[in-house]
Amino acid sequence: MLRSCYRPLERCLGRRNGGDGLMWHMDLKPHASGDFSIAVVQANSNLEDQSQVFTSPSATYVGVYDGHGGPEASCFVNRHLFPYLHKFASEHGGLSADVIKKAFNATEEDFTHLVRRSLPVRPQIASVGSCCLVGAISNNELYVANLGDSRAVLGRKGFDGEMKSVVAERLTTDHNVSSEKVRREVEALHSDGSPVVVYCRGVWRIMGIIQVSRSIGDIYLKKPEINRDPIYQQFGTPIPLRRPVMTAEPSIISRKLRPQDLFLIFASDGLWEYLSDEDAVEIVYKNPRAGIAKRLVGAAIQEAAKKREMRYKDIRKIEKGIRRHFHDDITVIVVYLDQHNTKSGGRKSKQGAAGCISAPVDIFSYNSDDDEVDNVYDRSVMDKENEISRILY
Repeated sequence: MLRSCYRPLERCLGRRNGGDGLMWHMDLKPHASGDFSIAVVQANSNLEDQSQVFTSPSATYVGVYDGHGGPEASCFVNRHLFPYLHKFASEHGGLSADVIKKAFNATEEDFTHLVRRSLPVRPQIASVGSCCLVGAISNNELYVANLGDSRAVLGRKGFDGEMKSVVAERLTTDHNVSSEKVRREVEALHSDGSPVVVYCRGVWRIMGIIQVSRSIGDIYLKKPEINRDPIYQQFGTPIPLRRPVMTAEPSIISRKLRPQDLFLIFASDGLWEYLSDEDAVEIVYKNPRAGIAKRLVGAAIQEAAKKREMRYKDIRKIEKGIRRHFHDDITVIVVYLDQHNTKSGGRKSKQGAAGCISAPVDIFSYNSDDDEVDNVYDRSVMDKENEISRILY
């Protein structure tokens, strides 16, 4: 059922953006209870954001995976997490917080095994990780699980007395030590030694290295024996690690969908660096659905341009890699919630077979400007996928 998650379908479902060679978007597609829109812009030399949407007559899964240190962990999650969700949901009679937690844990365990196997030939893979944000809608129930600082925000109708026609309700916690609450959580687990969270290069960081406190991967900060391995120490600076300083334990919330729930925004932190929850919800609420995810990405890039006193059209011309100095990779998925409260199931009868849509592995390659663009896409993305496959699979 989820076999289509194993390969990207973006070639026939997504669009190249003629105005920005580093952007890909899909304007609008149906899911069981509404429509969804997705957009991705690449800033890094290798796209570290990966994302996917699985749709079926009975369920919708959304995944945003913001990698760091390289694309390997986010690509691995993109390939393994949804199949685990489907497997455990089938075994346990449906979705639940425990099913989602098992899927996260299984993905983390598999990636840890991969790191151990790969260490002799690719020690740097121990320092690769990914934030992980998942939304799941089934039987009128919404589940949101996250590791790291990607974010899910609900747009809903305002209640009497709230003064606004639409309200932004954050559904996730940013696992980032820039938050005093998160710093205290991390420090409380390591109060018997030297400080684990330190102020470094203008921000708070765990071990002076990383800001997020939860992820898939980052095995060198979770397994002391990996950190002490002589092979890894040839690649990375040894860290005095007595116990894990990061975790892959997701924060999970669940709630029944309500008639006033309008839409969900799932996005990597590249969006939230420039747009507040309220700004993003207002943009979605006040604009047409088609291309709404692209509109949000464009709004974030516009803010990034203003910050550097540049024009929007100029920042779009900056090459990958160099562009990372202006903004991060940005992924946005907007999910409209139209028919979750209808007794007849609404769009479910029209949804048809299950399918999984993934954004391109590398947007620069996908958007290559060539007379034989399809062949260029085939060659470049296959080369990229084969390179990652040699490492991961």
